[in-house]
Amino acid sequence: MPPWFLWSALSSTARLSTVLQILIYLPLTLSTLSKSAFLLLSLLLFLHSLIHGTLTLLWGSSALSVMQVPMHPFLLLVCFNAFAQTANPWLITAVSWWGKILHWSSPGFIVLEGMSSLLVSQRLGQVGKELVGEGETYQFGLLIGAAAAYVTSAWWIVMSYPTAAASPLSSTLLGAAVTAFVFLTCIGFVLRRTNVIESSGLAVFIAYNVWLCGVSEKSTIDTAAEYAPLLSNILPHLQALVVFITNTLPKPVLVALLYRLVVLHFASQILPTIGADSWEGEAGVDNGWEERPTTKLTHLVLTYRQSIFVTVYSHLLLLDHSSQVWWRWMNIFFTLVLWAVELLVTSEDDAEGSLKTWKVE
Repeated sequence: MPPWFLWSALSSTARLSTVLQILIYLPLTLSTLSKSAFLLLSLLLFLHSLIHGTLTLLWGSSALSVMQVPMHPFLLLVCFNAFAQTANPWLITAVSWWGKILHWSSPGFIVLEGMSSLLVSQRLGQVGKELVGEGETYQFGLLIGAAAAYVTSAWWIVMSYPTAAASPLSSTLLGAAVTAFVFLTCIGFVLRRTNVIESSGLAVFIAYNVWLCGVSEKSTIDTAAEYAPLLSNILPHLQALVVFITNTLPKPVLVALLYRLVVLHFASQILPTIGADSWEGEAGVDNGWEERPTTKLTHLVLTYRQSIFVTVYSHLLLLDHSSQVWWRWMNIFFTLVLWAVELLVTSEDDAEGSLKTWKVE
């Protein structure tokens, strides 16, 4: 077996181990220790990921993925030792400020998630327009896929309605969101500045957020008393740890984390294709897309993706159910407003050039 294959497998396993450790250690600390210990671990993981990303940016060796694996258990033990007795006041102050920063970052995360979701939906719409020109088979398949997305979104909203619209305010917001979406879709169709693929993508986005608004509060982490024996002696309770991993990890939070990271990743891949007119053409100019500012931004985002992962996950774990519901509604309406602005400012030339293939003779 070639050495490069073994090394590639080892580095991939190390990266997977890093992700799993972060996924488990943060909610484990929150449920078995305290909120302060959780914030300390989150802060330490964030600082470590910044150092790791900087070394990757400067060195670029895949050996860093293997070298960082022992660091996460070490940081977890540091947190356990720090809060085994009365913690240092300076430490309490530091983690308190870190918690405030995570809370204050909520609007930023909502803006990034909404913009990324809209950007991905629009990109899917553009790809669909390009495929339509390849033949009627593509057009028929895309129409079937868009119809399936509409039906799935409608079913998802109806199934989530009893819990998502439990209060008069929530039911009003849901009705306003659906009405605004239908209204904007009709405007976009009339002005020929959107298509069914982009619209169906946003329909799925709205249904997803409505579903998260209706997720029961029991699904969040609230098992500190049940798993308190882990704190006193962690080694003899491996079976309880397995139960924790399989049954207690906050599944709605994991879904929200996965979605947010995925749309941010795809948006970062789309950004290099957006720029000034001086970079027209499929291959760009001179060095292609490499000199674009958005390409450099994408490179930085991907380099420090572990820091983003830790921050996003910590923020989602820190929010209580009512806060998550509030920010989900804000996310829906922010994205709809952003879409409305985009529909109004799209130039006529772009609209005609991109949508004429969808015109029904």
